[in-house]
Amino acid sequence: MSHIENDPQFESLTVNNGVKQPPLVNPYLKIKKLPTFTVSDYVEGILKGDITFLSKAITMIESSKYEHQVVAQEILEKCLPYSGNSIRLGITGVPGAGKSTFIESLGKYVVGQNKKLAVLAIDPSSDLSKGSILGDKTRMSELSTEKNAFIRPSPSAGSLGGVARKTRETIFLCEAAGYETIFVETVGVGQSETAVHSMVDFFLLIQLAVTGDELQGIKRGIMEMAYGIIVNKADGNNIHKAKLAQAQFKNALRLFPKHESNWDAPVLLTSAIENTGVVEVWDMLQDYLKFVKENGYFIKRRTSQSSYWMYESINDQLKTSFYENEGVKAAMNEMIQKVYNNEISSFVAASNLLDIYFKKG
Repeated sequence: MSHIENDPQFESLTVNNGVKQPPLVNPYLKIKKLPTFTVSDYVEGILKGDITFLSKAITMIESSKYEHQVVAQEILEKCLPYSGNSIRLGITGVPGAGKSTFIESLGKYVVGQNKKLAVLAIDPSSDLSKGSILGDKTRMSELSTEKNAFIRPSPSAGSLGGVARKTRETIFLCEAAGYETIFVETVGVGQSETAVHSMVDFFLLIQLAVTGDELQGIKRGIMEMAYGIIVNKADGNNIHKAKLAQAQFKNALRLFPKHESNWDAPVLLTSAIENTGVVEVWDMLQDYLKFVKENGYFIKRRTSQSSYWMYESINDQLKTSFYENEGVKAAMNEMIQKVYNNEISSFVAASNLLDIYFKKG
């Protein structure tokens, strides 16, 4: 193939080689190695309340890498003796109920009492990046600037109901770091409440009064789990509707079985925007803690929670071990294909894979 630039009529023309391209990486750049820390460094930093060490340790707890998990469990084991001295408050409600705004109002009140507060906000995860979507540090801009407040948005990463798999371990680390009050906020999609309920002392349900029928779509189980209900956004033209909703919730709670603790769940009105009802919610929490500590339910509940999460950890580790098994990995696609082709049932395919895992086949 001839090129027109080689034609004799263009002999007087020359083509320069061009400018030599610079290297993509600056040759004068000195890359500093990130410092590596021992388990003792992490534990010492956490016990001193160093947010950097606390954040790094939480990141390792949330990591799926085996080497990170080994270090995280060592840190957790050494921090356990210093945990358990906080108030654990679970907060749930439908999206749009004003959970983040309410948490910020209550949180500012808590830190105003010279207490250290950790907010573990479970964010929905992006299906692409697996990262948090909402970003509670953005939504709680005032609280995030408080010296004694630590806000940790954690991506749910597809775990049941949006509850981060290692939230309970994170609670222990925050307690070891000196945080006296722990808030755990759920995604509010109606599935994560059971898991959050099993890791907190008090379970608070936030509702609205502007959705028409206030009891419509509310799962009976969620209301039964709640130790307190607040009707949020009780301000302006919503006051009358909020009071009506309050009466409806009180009547509905009378139909439910009494809590095992014998506590009667109050229904309060709040407005995070006008900052009303926040003190009453905090007083309700204090009254509950005094009540359950006096009748012995507080210790009983925390003990039962520990055994519950032991079983959950066993299930989680067994599931991970199964899917990481080399034999199972090798046979998985074949079994899936046979199920697609209706050659075997899903039950038989699962049994075959379990036989491989337990080395029966």
